[in-house]
Amino acid sequence: MQSAQGRRRATLLVMCTTLLATFSLHAATAGPGTWSSQQTWAADTVNGGNLTGYFYWPASQPTTPNGKRALVLVLHGCQQTASGDVINGASGGGFNWKSIADQYGAVLVAPNATGNVYSNHCWDYANASPSRTAGHVGVLLDVVNRFVSNAQYAIDPNQVYVAGLSSGGGMTMALGCIAPDVFAGVGINAGPPPGTTTAQIGYVPAGFTATTAANKCKQWAGSNAGKFASQIAGTVWGTSDYTVAQAYGPMAAAAFRSIYGGSFTQGAQALIPGGGTNTPYTDSNGKVRTHEIAVSGMAHAWPAGTGGNNTHYVDATHIHYPAFVMDFWVKNNLRAGSGAGQPGTAPTGLSVSGTTVTSITLAWNAVANATGYNVYRNGTRAGTSASTGFTDSGLIAGTTYSYTVTAIDPAAGESQQSAAMSATTKTSYSCTATTATNYAHVQASRAHDVGGVAYANGSNQSMGLNNLFYTTTLAETATGYYVVGNCP
Repeated sequence: MQSAQGRRRATLLVMCTTLLATFSLHAATAGPGTWSSQQTWAADTVNGGNLTGYFYWPASQPTTPNGKRALVLVLHGCQQTASGDVINGASGGGFNWKSIADQYGAVLVAPNATGNVYSNHCWDYANASPSRTAGHVGVLLDVVNRFVSNAQYAIDPNQVYVAGLSSGGGMTMALGCIAPDVFAGVGINAGPPPGTTTAQIGYVPAGFTATTAANKCKQWAGSNAGKFASQIAGTVWGTSDYTVAQAYGPMAAAAFRSIYGGSFTQGAQALIPGGGTNTPYTDSNGKVRTHEIAVSGMAHAWPAGTGGNNTHYVDATHIHYPAFVMDFWVKNNLRAGSGAGQPGTAPTGLSVSGTTVTSITLAWNAVANATGYNVYRNGTRAGTSASTGFTDSGLIAGTTYSYTVTAIDPAAGESQQSAAMSATTKTSYSCTATTATNYAHVQASRAHDVGGVAYANGSNQSMGLNNLFYTTTLAETATGYYVVGNCP
């Protein structure tokens, strides 16, 4: 017969085991929160040398809906390197991925292109016969597998993404085509599509269409083509890019829609702070599957946003693409379910607390255990707040926007979105209302006197006797034009 002490020990052991199991569902091992030293990975027998590069393992917990870590493979462009351009050495600025990795608890991998392809340290995106086991595609798939299969990083294989610039953008699409089973989402920045040559980066060859690229992509996928059904893709380019043909951006997105199959609906074009416009496309199930971003005035560069580099094909003066594309991937991922007990509690009471010509201020009720909140405008994350309020700025006058909010719980991850609400910025003229005596209104030139009766300037509405005993509210709806009553 078991002693009382033995039973207590057994009970304690069960409790500890249960708590550990529960904790493992909600928390991943924290990393150092710094970029690694240069790493050496697989040998490239085609282009020569070993794949080298860096990785970032955040100290933060994942805030994805299922509470698991994502992995982002980031590819530099020609004439760039991972250390000098993507991670920017010790500062970590570069392509400006570090803060986004911290926000989502995602692991980053930034490799250097092996060999010296095209004599400019490029990725071999124009390889007409890429292989999953050799060359650049081979070593990149190998490094992804190293991280996904290593339990210490706790990476969700359903949340592996890739993004790159120029030849890295072309390689991003190549990887998304040849390995749709690996990459749940792709982000192509000024990248030529499959089937083009290095001599065709600046123009679309005659007869080359989105269908041409789609057919090549499906050919490369082979038996993995079924995985396209749960993949998402986006493209971005600068309207002043004269290095890679701007037409390749929308063409690549259209190619993916052709590959994904079915009918698509083009969504409303939305502004992105920094001079970008995004056009989303939803499938017949109402899921956003592709997006196209044109960045006004940006040349051939990675759009890093404030805090990134601003030299050598990196632009810190326009949109923050890592923030946008990570939000796009996480929010629209079709492979990673929310997981048991992971949805968290959505905020309630979302309301407008103020508007101006270019901004909308929101407020909502606090959620227990939440350490922050994500604010979504027209379905795209507009920003993050540590409090229960947020001011969305840089908006267009007289425009209506739809907002939702999610709560970020360190254990449960990001919650479902709150109920949506709409808000409208003020027109170019901001109406003001003044309550005063009729006499004061006349003295302030908001009204005028006719035979002892006060009349509102502009509308000429009667206000009653012009004296100190009659009080009226006048709203100035345009310069010098007053109506009786409050602002509309």
